[in-house]
Amino acid sequence: MTTTNAEPDDGDDGKEVEPDSALVTARRQLERAAAHVDVDDGVIERLKHPTRVQRVAVPLERDDGSVEVFTGYRSQHDDVRGPYKGGLRFHPAVDAEECIGLSMWMTWKCAVMDLPFGGGKGGVAVEPKDLSTDEKERLTRRFAEELRDVVGPKKDVPAPDMGTDAQTMAWFMDAYSMQEGETIPGVVTGKPPVVGGSEGREEAPGRSVAIIAREAADYYDYDLDETTVAVQGYGSVGANAARLLDDWGADVVAVSDVNGAIYDPDGLDTRSVPTHEEEPEAVMTHDAPEKLSNEEVLELDVDVLIPAAVGNVITADNAGDVQADVVVEGANGPTTFAADAILEENDVAVVPDILANAGGVTVSYFEWLQDINRRQWSLERVHDELETEMLRAWNAVREEVEARDTSWRDAAYVVALSRIAEAKSTRGLWP
Repeated sequence: MTTTNAEPDDGDDGKEVEPDSALVTARRQLERAAAHVDVDDGVIERLKHPTRVQRVAVPLERDDGSVEVFTGYRSQHDDVRGPYKGGLRFHPAVDAEECIGLSMWMTWKCAVMDLPFGGGKGGVAVEPKDLSTDEKERLTRRFAEELRDVVGPKKDVPAPDMGTDAQTMAWFMDAYSMQEGETIPGVVTGKPPVVGGSEGREEAPGRSVAIIAREAADYYDYDLDETTVAVQGYGSVGANAARLLDDWGADVVAVSDVNGAIYDPDGLDTRSVPTHEEEPEAVMTHDAPEKLSNEEVLELDVDVLIPAAVGNVITADNAGDVQADVVVEGANGPTTFAADAILEENDVAVVPDILANAGGVTVSYFEWLQDINRRQWSLERVHDELETEMLRAWNAVREEVEARDTSWRDAAYVVALSRIAEAKSTRGLWP
């Protein structure tokens, strides 16, 4: 295991360039938000850097008997408010810089939601589609062993992310528990309920996106029954958000997967469109009046646009073509820093990911509490508690928007930074 307190330079040479990483964007957003709140410069400087980054070799015996070594990472950004918290992803693009940037976003997200966690993120640089189920299990168990000294219910609590799921978390928890000599379900969240997971965890990010989209529509005086919505990315987040909004009366006119989009100006029956989990890459096989590209979805003339696929899809190149009145970010970092400025100039309201998709970490917090107390909540309670927490966070951010006449993103960062700064000031700096 390699532990380092250094991280890649953000490459900022003073020119107005399109950021190419989560880290660049996260740092620029931090600096912009710092101008809106009275926070000590030393706190801002500390928040630009992760506490540590773990880099580990993860050897895997393939099904054919050969051995391949993959690289795994865990960035632990800040724990002033509680244990590090964030996903583990299996994806070829996983690297230290990406993990650092995403762990910073997790710090802000937990603070916006007022959860007793800090930010973490990690994963293995691997293509999960190339792994058999047995290989994925062996890789997960070995990764858990490599990270065993730095994770735990009171240290760092991973969760599912791209390329991982509830079963992955069950394997991780089991490997950790076997080495510790006792069952410790709270080491990860996002597990199946039968081994300490929470009801409603998988659909929670999409549910929170729908709740925030509903509140945004109300804030801007849209009748939800007449509100049109386009969703880019029909995976767990996008599909759950689309279906809930559809249930509540909104007209979801377009949804997309990796192959493209379907469009119906009169509204789609989202319950009949298979999600990626139900039938991978099946959106385009659904009957609809019109087929579009993924890029065209972002440019539809709708009331609410939900980019819920991957990061950096709204850029300086296409932000000027966005016709939606409100963008509710379902994915992590779908809007680049430069695109954000263009959207703001064009009076497009952008509700940031650190608020909109925070349902995942919020229900993970509920799961953590259930594991500590060894008492499971009902799905109804999870939904009720999530609704309460999302509305509390929405109102905290809304108050800053109105008081400071600023963007939703800046307001969310003001809320987060104020809470983090107060905690750091109260705890002080170890000499």
